[in-house]
Amino acid sequence: MGKYQYKSAGEALAVLQSGHNVFIQTAAAAPQQLVLAMTERGKQLNNVSVYHLHTEGITPYASEEFKDHFNVHCFFIAANMRAAVNKGIADYIPVFMSEVPSLFRRGIIKIDVALLHVSPPDEHGFCSLGVSVDAAIAAIENAKYIIAQVNSNMPRTFGGGIIHSSKFSSMVMVNDAIPEAKMDAADATDMKIADNVASLIEDGSTLQLGIGKIPDQVLYKLKDRKHLGVHSEMFSDGIINLIETGVITGERKTINTGKIVSAFVLGSKKLYDYIHNNPMIELHDSAYVNNTHIISQNPKVVAINSAIEIDITGQVCADSIGSYLYSGVGGQIDFIRGASLSEGGKPIIAMPSVTKKGESKIVSVLKPGSGVVTTRANVHYIITENGIADLYGKNIKQRVKELIKIAHPEHRDTLAKEAFDIFKVLV
Repeated sequence: MGKYQYKSAGEALAVLQSGHNVFIQTAAAAPQQLVLAMTERGKQLNNVSVYHLHTEGITPYASEEFKDHFNVHCFFIAANMRAAVNKGIADYIPVFMSEVPSLFRRGIIKIDVALLHVSPPDEHGFCSLGVSVDAAIAAIENAKYIIAQVNSNMPRTFGGGIIHSSKFSSMVMVNDAIPEAKMDAADATDMKIADNVASLIEDGSTLQLGIGKIPDQVLYKLKDRKHLGVHSEMFSDGIINLIETGVITGERKTINTGKIVSAFVLGSKKLYDYIHNNPMIELHDSAYVNNTHIISQNPKVVAINSAIEIDITGQVCADSIGSYLYSGVGGQIDFIRGASLSEGGKPIIAMPSVTKKGESKIVSVLKPGSGVVTTRANVHYIITENGIADLYGKNIKQRVKELIKIAHPEHRDTLAKEAFDIFKVLV
């Protein structure tokens, strides 16, 4: 480490000027010390635009205090940005995860400063982007200044995220813990949904799944499967046991055979330790991972995604609660389409039938302002704790009947009445 010149975060951020566009690395790789240093300079600057996907940790630049200095743009809205976006302090850019890198590469969004979080240089001077590659490579390729927060706690991962230290304008040494995702315990509803999803997963399937109680429960139900693969926008702790027990091998995959492929990971320290120097795990640019053509070449792709609300024709709202912006487009369509085009593939939307307040998530008409992330033409399987609705190739009347069957029993009569009023469907 001694041969490298390290600066303080404040010294490194001295290159930041008014009018610059800044990229912040994704999820658990968001470099907190650089974020703080950038914010500390905020009141000296004007019209600095900040771009990022979902990030973990603090986002002080998106506070009321700095609204006249930073213009914040989210490609995906995490919990730490929800209030700012909905107050109008920050903005949301709807975009497929697969296309975020092309915004940088095509110069649609020019990047002046890239803020990264990397592993220490190895004996050859190479660092790893660790837990998040996704859009960072495209930002690095196009940024004028690349500032790296170097952290011995950042796992070294294989794939497309290996960067030589000579690329960095500045390096800042830290010893921060990598943010971990805390999981709530699954309830009976989650377990029933997982049972229904798992019933569609065959030996030799290639899985795409996210983070949360339902994906982890689905993985728990797959202990008796064989030759599973993973090609996913992200993954969490749930895959570890299936790798160690030989359920996930990747040997049936056509693309990246024998490898678990992802754009980023988010989970516990156990997960970060597991992926460190693990050649079975590869993290790549999301333009590759989320490429529909790449995804579809794997066999039996099972894409498991979630929804906030679905109407009785199959329109999927996944980024907002009415007009309240909640998350983002992400990779849902990338993988829904990839699974649809995969031989034996199964695109799945899985969700509880009701909200925590008991409101039906299957509705006759989406709330005003709702964002349709997945159109009814893209939908195949909708799954709740009450069953599986296969909408592919079904007409509107058939879809209505299928979806009412898997709605919560307390809401079926109301949905049936509304379906008749709107579509003249008798259920």
